Amino acid sequence: MKILVATEKPFAAVAVDGIRKVIEESGNEMVLLEKGSKEDFINAVADVEGLIVRSDIVDATILDAAKNLKVIVRAGAGVDSIDLSGAKQRGICVMNTPGQNSNAVAELVFGMLIMMIRNNFNGTSGSELKGKKLGIHAYGQVGRNVARIAKGLGMEVSALDPFVKDEDMIADGIKPLHSVEELYKSNQYVSLHIPATSETKKSIGEKLIKLMPKNAVLINTARKEIIDEESLTIALKERTDVRYIADVKPDNAEAMKSEFDHSTC
Repeated sequence: MKILVATEKPFAAVAVDGIRKVIEESGNEMVLLEKGSKEDFINAVADVEGLIVRSDIVDATILDAAKNLKVIVRAGAGVDSIDLSGAKQRGICVMNTPGQNSNAVAELVFGMLIMMIRNNFNGTSGSELKGKKLGIHAYGQVGRNVARIAKGLGMEVSALDPFVKDEDMIADGIKPLHSVEELYKSNQYVSLHIPATSETKKSIGEKLIKLMPKNAVLINTARKEIIDEESLTIALKERTDVRYIADVKPDNAEAMKSEFDHSTC
């Protein structure tokens, strides 16, 4: 089997080596495409039977070009970047790997948060996390790891997730919340871990951000699609004390870059 690893945002070199080792030791062939264009992706997928991606878009154009494709593996939990109905129609199996990078993402949350509250390490006085309130928007694999680290730092942690029982959160030492307004209003820091669905796309914006306490920070390691970018820009202009940080590049990145300095977003 010929397997394509196609990533706009490449895996770490050690991860690529590990993937190659597993594929080749099982008698298969690996092809690597990193930081390629859509055209590169279309060409590379033409004769492969397996495809491994991160958050890369696998739409009808890609599926049409992949005449021999049998399986797609998403390195992560969410599969919203893959045309699931199109894959099903073509008899292509789609798999994901929930939880595999959850600790890494959780650690990234705190690296980003500490950078923001320490003013991008510019030498000015910052603040500490101990005793501060952190709200977790979705208490899945990543959210649980964020909670674990936050508790180790002495933070007060609450979470909102309608799919998790209150008693399960309480058992973890987490305060369960029951409305999105309560989550944003009661926490200085909010970490986003919701998937991009028809219900959540553009659901985070001006209305919720304005509820946040003074000197709040909103951290997004989930999906850019859940942010209403136009609304976010309005909120950050009016609430100059609030900061936003994400590991996903917004669609209007250049406009935001010109509008705000690095201390805001």
